[in-house]
Amino acid sequence: MENASCVKEFILLGLSENQGVQKVCFVMFLFFYMIIVVGNLLIVITVISSQRLNSPMYFFLCYLSFVDICYSSVTAPKMIADFLVENKTISFVGCIAQLFGVHFFGCTEIFILTVMAYDRYIAICRPLHYTTLMTRRVCGRMVISSWAGGFVHSIVQTLLTTQLPFCGPNKIDHYFCDVHPLLQLACTDTYAVGIIVVANSGMITLSCFFILVMSYIVILVSLKSQTSEGRHKALSTCGSHITVVILFFGPCTFTYIRPSSNLSEDKSVAVFYTVITPMLNPLIYTLRNEEVKSAMRKLWSRKVGNENEKV
Repeated sequence: MENASCVKEFILLGLSENQGVQKVCFVMFLFFYMIIVVGNLLIVITVISSQRLNSPMYFFLCYLSFVDICYSSVTAPKMIADFLVENKTISFVGCIAQLFGVHFFGCTEIFILTVMAYDRYIAICRPLHYTTLMTRRVCGRMVISSWAGGFVHSIVQTLLTTQLPFCGPNKIDHYFCDVHPLLQLACTDTYAVGIIVVANSGMITLSCFFILVMSYIVILVSLKSQTSEGRHKALSTCGSHITVVILFFGPCTFTYIRPSSNLSEDKSVAVFYTVITPMLNPLIYTLRNEEVKSAMRKLWSRKVGNENEKV
C-alpha cells in the first residue's frame, strides 16, 4: 500500500454540510442501519434454525443476507458517526480498506444474485433434474466462487488506486471512499486507469445482468406451458428476486459503467445500493414468502416457549 502520496488522510464531505440536515440524517440512517442488521440477521438465524428452509434458494438467501450486513457495515457506521462531527476525516489506509470492502462485498452480492437466478431457472425449467444439479456441494462451490470473484475484482480496483500519487487536495465529495472520487484527487493523468476501472466494473455488472435477464426470459417463456397455479407459484418466488435485482443493479450500473463526472449525483445514487437495498431485502423476501414467515413465527414461538419454561 506504499505509494508516492504525501496525503496521509482524506476529508469526507458527506451527504450534506448543513448541520440541521445532518442531525436528521443521523437519526434516519441509524434507524435504517438497525433495520439492516436486525432484518438480515433474522433471516440468517431463521434459515439456519429451520429444517424446512433447507433448499438451495434459502441457502443462497442466507448468504445474501450475510453479505448485506457486511456490505452496509463497511460504509454506514462511518457515515452515521460523521453526521455528529465537524471534521469527517479518514486515514489513507482506512480509505483504501473501505474501498476494498465496498467492492468486495458489492461484487460478491452481484454474483450471489446471479447464482440465485440460475437456481430459479433450474427449479422452474428443469424441475426433474433440480435435486441432482443443485446439490449442497454444487451450491457451496457457487457461493465460494462468488466470494472469490468479489475478492479478485476488489483487489484489481484497490491495486489500481493505491498505485496513484495523491498530493492534495484531500477532500472527497462523498460519504465513503470509492474509486471515482479518488481518481479525481490523484495528481497524475488517470484516464487509462479510469478506463480499466470502468471496463472491470462494467464487464462484471453487464455480464451478470445479461445472465439474469436471459434466465428470466427463459423462465417466462417456459411458464406458458404450466398451469395457472404453477405460474403463480413460480412468479411469486421469482418476484422477490427480480425486485432486489432491479433495486441493486440499477444504481450500480448507473455509477460504475460510465466515467464519473458528477460526484454529488453519484453519492446520492450510492445511498440506494449501500443502504436502501440491503434494508429492503429482508422485507421483500419475508413479506412475499409464506415459508419464511411461517419459519420465523415458529422460531419466535419456540423462543417464547423456552423462556416461559425457564420462568
